Amino acid sequence: MSSTNVLLWSVLPYIAISSFVIGLIWRFKYDKFNWTTRSSQIYEGKLLSIAGPLFHLGLFAVIGGHVVGLLVPQEFTDSLGLSHQMYHLGAISMGGAAGIATLLGISLLIYRRRTTAMVFAQTTKNDKTMYIFLMATLLAGSAATLSSAGVIGEEHNYRETVGPWVRSILTLSPNGELMMASPIAFRVHAIVAMSLFIIWPFTRLVHSLSAPVGYLFRPSIVYRTRDGRGVAGSRKARQGWERVKY
Repeated sequence: MSSTNVLLWSVLPYIAISSFVIGLIWRFKYDKFNWTTRSSQIYEGKLLSIAGPLFHLGLFAVIGGHVVGLLVPQEFTDSLGLSHQMYHLGAISMGGAAGIATLLGISLLIYRRRTTAMVFAQTTKNDKTMYIFLMATLLAGSAATLSSAGVIGEEHNYRETVGPWVRSILTLSPNGELMMASPIAFRVHAIVAMSLFIIWPFTRLVHSLSAPVGYLFRPSIVYRTRDGRGVAGSRKARQGWERVKY
C-alpha cells in the first residue's frame, strides 16, 4: 500500500481511538460540569418530542447493526444456518429503516435549531461543527448501505472486507488492504466516522456515554407534610400570604 493508505487505514484508526479515550478522560477530569447535552427543551418542546425520539431510537438501531455487522464474523452466522442472502436482506431492510429514521430525526433537529430563535441563539460554533460531522457520517453511511445493496455500483459483502478490517484494528494487527478492497462509499464513510470520533469528546456528544445509573440506587426523598399531621413540632399550615401588621 502507499503511504497515504497506510496512514488512512493503519494509523488514523488508532489516532481516532486515542483521541476518543484520552479526550473522554480529560473531559471528565477537567470539564466535568460541562459534560451535558445543554438541553434546549425549555425553549421549544413540541418538535423536539418528535425529532428527539426518532433520532435517538434510529441511532440506537444503527449502532446495534454496526456492532453485529462489523464484530460478528460471517462464519458465525453461517454456522447458525443463516444464509448470506437472508442476513443481507435483514441488514438492508432493518438498517435502511433505522437509517431513514435517524436521518429524518436529525434533519428535524437541525431545522428546529435553525428556525427557533432561542434555540439558535444557544447554538455554538462547536455545535455547528458537530452537526456537520454527524450529518456527514450518517449520509456517508446511507451511501455505503446503498452500495452494499447494489443500488450504487455492484453489490458488495462488507463482512468480507470492512468487518475483518475493523477486527484487525481492535486486535492490534491492522490490515489496511482489506479496506482498500471495499467500494469508495465504505472508505468515505470510515474516514468521516473516524473524524467524528476524534472530535467526539470535545462536543455535546459526550452525553451519549452518560446514564443515570446512580438514580436506581439513590435513597428515597423524604417530604414533610404541610398539614401538620404526623410531623411533631410542625407549625400550622397557612395561606400563601399573610396580612402585614404594623
